[in-house]
Amino acid sequence: MTPLDAGIAAKSVYSIARWTFVDAAGRYDVDLGNSYVPSRRLSDLTVPADLKLDYGTDRGTTELRDRIAGLYGGRPESVTVTHGAQEALFLLFDVLLRPGDQVIAFNPGWQPLLDLPPRLGASVTVLPYGPDLSVDAAAVTAAAGENLRLIALNSPCNPTGLRVEEEELRALVALVAERDAYLLVDEEYAIDLSRSPAVGQDRVISVSGLSKTYGLPGLRTGWVYGSPQVAEACAERKFLTSIANSVLCEALACSALDRHENYAREYHRLCAPGLRLVEKWAARHPDAVRLVPPQGTPFAWIQLRTGETSLALCRRALEAGLLLTPGETMGSDEGFRLGFARDVDTVTEGLRRLDTVLLPDGPSGG
Repeated sequence: MTPLDAGIAAKSVYSIARWTFVDAAGRYDVDLGNSYVPSRRLSDLTVPADLKLDYGTDRGTTELRDRIAGLYGGRPESVTVTHGAQEALFLLFDVLLRPGDQVIAFNPGWQPLLDLPPRLGASVTVLPYGPDLSVDAAAVTAAAGENLRLIALNSPCNPTGLRVEEEELRALVALVAERDAYLLVDEEYAIDLSRSPAVGQDRVISVSGLSKTYGLPGLRTGWVYGSPQVAEACAERKFLTSIANSVLCEALACSALDRHENYAREYHRLCAPGLRLVEKWAARHPDAVRLVPPQGTPFAWIQLRTGETSLALCRRALEAGLLLTPGETMGSDEGFRLGFARDVDTVTEGLRRLDTVLLPDGPSGG
């Protein structure tokens, strides 16, 4: 099998890209499917009028790396700025993985964590979450082979909305230290990065960005935070691909991070009312759905109890002009992702339309 064949074979059965950019594109007017808060406008940010539009640097501007390092209470040498968290993942895999290495990941989860390693010749061991959707460090240890190189986590998790428990994290940090491996934690939905497991741990790497909780995906600003050696190696790979981020986008990112506390407060203010509506909606349909209470994410994982696949339901929702995200894009047909970080009217209308496709013959429950 050629490397190209291996890459094709490794692709997920039904990708998030196909759902978002092909099947659902232009077919909805109510969005409860995307996993980030509503996108901000350029007028929300400021940029120096005399900004010099040069190439920038592969690591990112000093000003931006200082601000990102400050979120962790660390040093800028531990930071490489990337084109969103997705490029950060790609660079890290290229830096860390070699043919024959083992990666351990979880399902349901962000599919690129499963799709990318085989393109580099690594194998992926996919573990299920526990019955309560928790990460079990003992199960990871049992699955770890002699060739273990990387454990990939998402905390809080997309799509389950749950955090990895501190006790489990400590056990995994000990495991990678013992095996000369690494722990990668995707923290796109973490508000307080000063509590990141990557702080003070050379074998733990954090990936995050401004897309999800800041509502700034158009800036394409993400980062790697880890040991200076890992950050530098990522910058070397980045130079071979995109060279550097846009200095304009990095200046705008500095403007956003200067108001980090304001963005955090706005995030919580936006999420709370929508989550209450979703909780009440789920309570009305106990025979049809189970809500997994989210732990800090702008979305919830909704487990289906109707016997219908998630993709079938989400396709019918599209016919009603409602965007949801089917679990099949993340490795599960038993649930879907429902975003609630929207204004109350949008969430209310989305849930009304969802009622018409979830239970077309009328509601159940009290």
